[in-house]
Amino acid sequence: MKTKSILEIKDFLDTKVIEYNNPKFIESDPIQIPHQFSIKEDIEVSSFLVATIAWGNRKMIIKNGQRMMELMGNAPYDFIMNHQEKDLDNLTGFVHRTFNDIDFKYFIKSLKNIYTNHNGLEAIFITKDNTLQNTISEFKDIFFELEHPLRTQKHISNPLKGSAAKRINMWLRWLCRKDSAGVDFGIWQQIKPSQLSCPLDVHSGNVARKLGLLTRKQNDAKALLELDTNLRILDPNDPVKYDFALFGLGVFENF
Repeated sequence: MKTKSILEIKDFLDTKVIEYNNPKFIESDPIQIPHQFSIKEDIEVSSFLVATIAWGNRKMIIKNGQRMMELMGNAPYDFIMNHQEKDLDNLTGFVHRTFNDIDFKYFIKSLKNIYTNHNGLEAIFITKDNTLQNTISEFKDIFFELEHPLRTQKHISNPLKGSAAKRINMWLRWLCRKDSAGVDFGIWQQIKPSQLSCPLDVHSGNVARKLGLLTRKQNDAKALLELDTNLRILDPNDPVKYDFALFGLGVFENF
């Protein structure tokens, strides 16, 4: 990033963060699904499941995310911890793009294993590293430590294999970043917002390139490192707040 343009870019993006990081953002975003819950574990589980299917048409993501909650009796954590094998039959027929009922059923089993044997989701991600990318890779190993369908592995990204892991980074933003606007939850207080990475997708990537924050053409792990490095220059304590600006500019303003 060119030094002479840093302040100009920062001022512009800070204004856009204020514009988009507010409760109105929730109305059209999948984050509205976990906002239906107040129990920590319900928020964790619902947000993880919704983030997992967060690609494609946003209205369809929200519709199918809501369907997931309904299939679990709108009590996702209780369903995960107390379900019987026959209860998983209720999930038969669920599909969102390439995520289907086979994947959904394994996710339920794996999440139960994590809460039962790994002290819950949050504990897996606590690290002293400056970034959570290594931890995301470790999370994938833990998530698939049970016998599982090979097809289901594609739904959890691995940054160490070159992925930008957009959906997991978005989920971590939701849970770890505490904002004053009531959008992100900030319920994982042992993980600092400074450790988070931007959810890099086609929208945020294109805007970042136009602003000179990103030069790499592919939206992969190397691109994410470049973008993260520049966003940490703009705000070392809360770099992923700029996700609101980059995403908003791309989706709502066709920047």
